[in-house]
Amino acid sequence: MPESNAQEHARGHRRTKIIATIGPATDADGVLEAVLAAGVDVVRINFSHGTPEAHRERVRRVRAFCEAQQCHIGVLGDLQGPKIRIERFAEGCVVLEEGEPFVLDTRLAPDAGTVERVGIAYQRLPEDVRPGDVLLLDDGRLVLDVEQVSREEIVTRVRVGGPLSDSKGINRFGGGLSAPALTEKDRADIELAAELGVDYLAVSFPRDAEDVREARLLLRQAGGTGGIIAKIERPEALEVVDEIILASDGIMIARGDLGVEIGDAELPAVQKRLIHKARTLNRVAITATQMMESMIHSPIPTRAEVFDVANAVLDGTDAVMLSAETASGEYPVEVVKAMGRICRAAEAQPVATRSDHRIHTRFQRVDEAIAMATMYTANHLGVRAIAALTESGSTPLWMSRISSGIPIYALTRHVHTSRKVTLYRGVYPANIKTVHTSHAQANRDAIELLKARGVVEDGDLVIITKGDLMGVDGGTNAMKIVRVGELVDAEQ
Repeated sequence: MPESNAQEHARGHRRTKIIATIGPATDADGVLEAVLAAGVDVVRINFSHGTPEAHRERVRRVRAFCEAQQCHIGVLGDLQGPKIRIERFAEGCVVLEEGEPFVLDTRLAPDAGTVERVGIAYQRLPEDVRPGDVLLLDDGRLVLDVEQVSREEIVTRVRVGGPLSDSKGINRFGGGLSAPALTEKDRADIELAAELGVDYLAVSFPRDAEDVREARLLLRQAGGTGGIIAKIERPEALEVVDEIILASDGIMIARGDLGVEIGDAELPAVQKRLIHKARTLNRVAITATQMMESMIHSPIPTRAEVFDVANAVLDGTDAVMLSAETASGEYPVEVVKAMGRICRAAEAQPVATRSDHRIHTRFQRVDEAIAMATMYTANHLGVRAIAALTESGSTPLWMSRISSGIPIYALTRHVHTSRKVTLYRGVYPANIKTVHTSHAQANRDAIELLKARGVVEDGDLVIITKGDLMGVDGGTNAMKIVRVGELVDAEQ
């Protein structure tokens, strides 16, 4: 099932994947379809906003587009997590003045906030806070120094003031808030995610690997088969990040809350370290939050945003993510196209195609060794493309951990595998029937598919990987180098 010419052109063999959040801005007739055609690889459903009915309709439209265009686009469901927020003000908004006292009061009615005090939705917050702590409101725009704490209220003094409106978030500098990662709303949304057949489920504010494992168990119990993405948003998660990464299928570097709690200046180094760790541990890395924020209201990005996206690509991220830019922004199609241009330009730099990944590591599995050998050979032999016949997508994932400019095609008979690999850097899904096919026929089918897509032509070198027993998960044990146009009928 080859992709449509329009989809192939929009991606242009861009290796870094684009995740676009869909929402009210994409609901108008034809807008969602135009956004997808602009080059989106994965759509994000944000369970923090919208109704189940709206989510169902958006996913239905994405699947219908894929069927019509003969392409694959993944779906990522993103759980809200424990939102620790203030309640509401009687007048809708107040202005906090520097040096003035301000009280967070668990006893206050939800809509009775004033310039002197406001209610808090998370009733256990006083248990997590001590005098001398620093609380940050509205993504760090307002800063409060904690002076006194009782069972019912937190007395603070405003260090950095400004306007404050309803339901803004509360963070503690340095982290340490005890709210559980999965709320009752999240548990209900996991049921919805399973119903929608999401390909990935993102877990907000996990504290440790057990939070990730619990989310996976709940998704499986609900009948879902998607992978789990751990959003790194808490400082305490950084202390056990290797365990979190290994318990997940990938991580999202959610730079909003993380930046508030560890400090903005720490973020760039943490982002680079997390991307490197994820790739080293054979997991996916997503870079998110405010990547093209100005394009919510502007048709072009700022130069700082161009550098931000490009640096994430050069760091080796698998995907870059758009949030409000596409969900509620004024230029959802333009922002996808702009992000695609930036990614392709960054990928053209030599540093983006060089790798020493695991060059000194002993491999544990045959299929993993084949994947590594394939990439080493491809990068040193002038191979035009790689065709990996795969059941689960594991072999293309391992291949994609090696920096390269060579496209990797995941040839599979499973729709869920095709959707899963849409998140892997440099990997492109394609449908092929191989279970009851001879090795010689599988070779021919793979080459014909690549030729039909315009990826290769006569004389090009292609590497094909597959197993002796095709259709068996984890069975890849062979690598074959083929010159297009020459005999490919050998049984191996």
